[in-house]
Amino acid sequence: MPYWRLFYHIVFATKNREPLITPDIEDELHSYLTGKATALGAIVYAVNGIEDHVHVIASVPPKIALSDFIGQVKGAASHHINHLPGRTGPLFDWQRGYGVLSFGQKQLDWVASYARDQKMHHRDGTVVAVLERVEAVDDGPMP
Repeated sequence: MPYWRLFYHIVFATKNREPLITPDIEDELHSYLTGKATALGAIVYAVNGIEDHVHVIASVPPKIALSDFIGQVKGAASHHINHLPGRTGPLFDWQRGYGVLSFGQKQLDWVASYARDQKMHHRDGTVVAVLERVEAVDDGPMP
């Protein structure tokens, strides 16, 4: 098996930035995202977010295209949440787009900590803009 460590900070938002990640599904969503990413061969270092977006810090194996990985994780997670027993409320869905940055192993602890502390960063106004970037216009028709 080849050796690889490709570190990514991935962020994606709920459809129209609606506050769909409510306390009643947050832990389930984060656990499911971690499980699906791991099932695809990724090493997950952190998953967290706030009510309208999530951050995934992971090493994604080169055998899967990053866009395919993100699409599969997002699609499986929304399907899972929408099919939870007794689930009520609006349909859970993601924006089409995402943001992704690569980084080196020396930054791993800082990036993972940033993701784990999302609620604090948003509450205190200490967000790092480049790590929060997801284009809001992704939901238009495909060209």
